[in-house]
Amino acid sequence: MTTKQKKNLSRIIAAIVLLVAGIFLGEATTYGIVLSLLAFGLAGWDVVYKAIRNISKGQVFDEFFLMTVASLGAIFIQEYAEGAAVMSFYQLGEWFQGYATGRVRQSISDLIDIRPDFANVLRDGEVKQVDPYEVETGEIIVVRPGERIPLDGIVVEGRSLVDTAALTGEPVPQELLAGKSAISGCINQSATLQIRTTTTYDQSTVERVLELVETSGAQKAKVENFITRFARAYTPLVVGLALLVALIPPLLSGGEFMDWLYRALTFLVISCPCALVISIPMSFFGGIGGASRAGILVKGGNYLERLAEVGVIAFDKTGTLTEGNFEVQEIVPSDSYTKAEIIYYAAAAELDSLHPIADSLQRALGREVDRSEVSHVQEIAGQGVIANVKNHHVLVGRALLLANNGIGFEAANESGTTVYVAVDGQYAGRIAIADRIKADAGSAIKALRQLGIRKLVMLSGDKKETACRVAEKIGLDAVLAELLPEDKVKGLNELFQSVPHGKSLVYVGDGINDAPVLARADVGVAMGGIGSDAAIEAADVVLMTDEPGKLVTAIQIAKKTTGICWQNIIMAIGVKVLVMILGAAGVASLWAAVFADVGVAFLAILNSMRSLYGNFS
Repeated sequence: MTTKQKKNLSRIIAAIVLLVAGIFLGEATTYGIVLSLLAFGLAGWDVVYKAIRNISKGQVFDEFFLMTVASLGAIFIQEYAEGAAVMSFYQLGEWFQGYATGRVRQSISDLIDIRPDFANVLRDGEVKQVDPYEVETGEIIVVRPGERIPLDGIVVEGRSLVDTAALTGEPVPQELLAGKSAISGCINQSATLQIRTTTTYDQSTVERVLELVETSGAQKAKVENFITRFARAYTPLVVGLALLVALIPPLLSGGEFMDWLYRALTFLVISCPCALVISIPMSFFGGIGGASRAGILVKGGNYLERLAEVGVIAFDKTGTLTEGNFEVQEIVPSDSYTKAEIIYYAAAAELDSLHPIADSLQRALGREVDRSEVSHVQEIAGQGVIANVKNHHVLVGRALLLANNGIGFEAANESGTTVYVAVDGQYAGRIAIADRIKADAGSAIKALRQLGIRKLVMLSGDKKETACRVAEKIGLDAVLAELLPEDKVKGLNELFQSVPHGKSLVYVGDGINDAPVLARADVGVAMGGIGSDAAIEAADVVLMTDEPGKLVTAIQIAKKTTGICWQNIIMAIGVKVLVMILGAAGVASLWAAVFADVGVAFLAILNSMRSLYGNFS
């Protein structure tokens, strides 16, 4: 609680104490009247001041105007205690709103308090503490236990556990050792690490995350914009209705003017729209904060709202539903060779290739190739590699490479990538390589169907057979394969025709080639952990852990957040309309209006906070 909040609360409590004392002494007595007026002045001087200031600026119809008119009107008809009560309890409600909003903001600030204060840089053999902005790409930084990793990089020395919860929402520490990527914003826990930086600070993960969260409030949901427009039209409308309640019945029926004025003031108090105006933005703000806790970055309430109404989801394959790491699945040698010989010749010929397939061959071999055994390497674009391995003429690559060199071979039927090997002009065997499906991809697709998603499809640049194999395994409805980036956009445009009215189309991807499709979709979702910068910039939602299951969590958060919003809208409008009618009919008093207004606001605020702290599963 801030000092200002403490002072305001003390002032409000003092006003309520004076009000209660005045009622105890007698509302109609001199002491009671004086104490009520003192309570009114103590609680409401700033509200009256703001009302006058806003009127001078042309902003007449707002909540300050409503409360000033209602409370001064009550004092005018000599209902001093009720006039003081209107102002005191209105201020109490406002205080709770401000306190709750501050708690939500503080919770989110704590969650994203990942900005490093310094970086330890190894320069000229000495460790120097500098501002993270001063560290350049390629420098070595030293991160001791308990310190936050200041920049992205590759571990060059050390082995330690790191806490990634602030970024990924995962409570289990991750192990870092030489050769692994280190993400800025994580906390080193157990041992000193030396990391070679791969980005400057302003391009680091931690800075991008902070930027996304800090700007997320700028993109408002439709319901937020609706409430803002609603409040502008609603307030002058209820003021007009209150005037009609005060004037028309006495003129038509000759009723008591003071009685109808009292009813009009009751009508004004309950009509204050503050419960709606504060609780709806707070719900979306809390939803964005709750998503951040789960390792999901949402760039605005509007995207959260669209995510709640998803009807069709399109997925990229490689790096999104699959790990993007190729693995040798099967080795099929000819009668003249063994599996060990086939994998050796293939790995040796591909020794200097940077292609992921070459990496998979090296891993499958399980040992280092002696470079002195490999010579005269020639790469044939789009076909493969020709090399001399242990004085044998070796061809490794696609079927086209062997065909172009007049070598007969046994064609493969399996899906995935097939690497053919020929030695000294004779077919030696083939190696089946495939990208591994992510562990939670199948369960994520099943969970999405349980959430009512109508259509789940794949848009892939990979071969049709490979894409279909993955789609069938995890349970997708359709596949569009062998697509260039522009083809993906065309495919997405065709999918829009199948999206039900009022529903949204979501695209999930991770690569540079996905950026145009992410931007075109109603909601673009990027896999942020290994996703490209272009994909993250183009996306509306970023999943920090690269798990398809996080998409399920994001949709659950979105649905719960929008549900909370509509609960608040229905509750606030329903209660207010009921008490307005009762007030106009003379059944509800100013006291009832005050407690109904403050009570509704308080309940709406508590309900809104569930979007930050609630269980979304």
